[in-house]
Amino acid sequence: MKLSKVTMALISLLSTRASAFTSVVARRSAVASTTARCMSSGGMPYDDDKMPFYALGTNLALQVGGQGNFKTLLDDKELEIVLEAFCENLRGSNTQDPRAVLTTYGEELNKILGERTAGIVERVKKDGDDYINNFLDCNEEAVKTESGLVYYPMVEGTGASPTLSNQVEVHYHGTLTDGTVFDSSVERGQTISFALGGVIKGWQEGLAMMKEGGKATLVIPSDLAYGDGGSGDAIPPGATLKFEVELFKVL
Repeated sequence: MKLSKVTMALISLLSTRASAFTSVVARRSAVASTTARCMSSGGMPYDDDKMPFYALGTNLALQVGGQGNFKTLLDDKELEIVLEAFCENLRGSNTQDPRAVLTTYGEELNKILGERTAGIVERVKKDGDDYINNFLDCNEEAVKTESGLVYYPMVEGTGASPTLSNQVEVHYHGTLTDGTVFDSSVERGQTISFALGGVIKGWQEGLAMMKEGGKATLVIPSDLAYGDGGSGDAIPPGATLKFEVELFKVL
């Protein structure tokens, strides 16, 4: 029996999606993040001659599930079972044929992971909808277009407006709805130029509403951004994105 994409790409699923989901609830994991920072300043758990092997274990954990990402989809008892199977198969002490285990239980695993992943995506989308409604309530000048994009002018420009055929030079600061910064040319201290036709739909629509010299906030629902797939570790599946954009030049 062939396993579904959810199972066959388990490493990718848990290291990208789950870590992204964890970012969405970053505030709730602030204590864990603080603990991790404190731990990083302490001594290593082994002598230097043993630490390379500890580093190997750390690398395997990060590749498979990231820092705590399994906790997004599994409870503590389930995680213990995962670790037991991992250690037994790695050591060769397992008593069951791995292929038989996957053939017998792979379909149920697909179902469990699929259902839990879908549930998280829907919660992320609902959080985005709530954020948009609150943003509109708090900013009278903000407008919601037919597509669902929210456009809030901060500084009105006086120059040309771009079309999809134009290159643009901008500064931007991108955050998730919980305030987590996922990308920022402002923080890098350097503007960026790109073809407007080559970016997400929310940017295409939002920048077309701007003029050179203008600055605006764009709140972009997931279907105008990266959808249910998200983007790497930084942007969760289903995430609503907020950008502050300053349009310097239309090229």
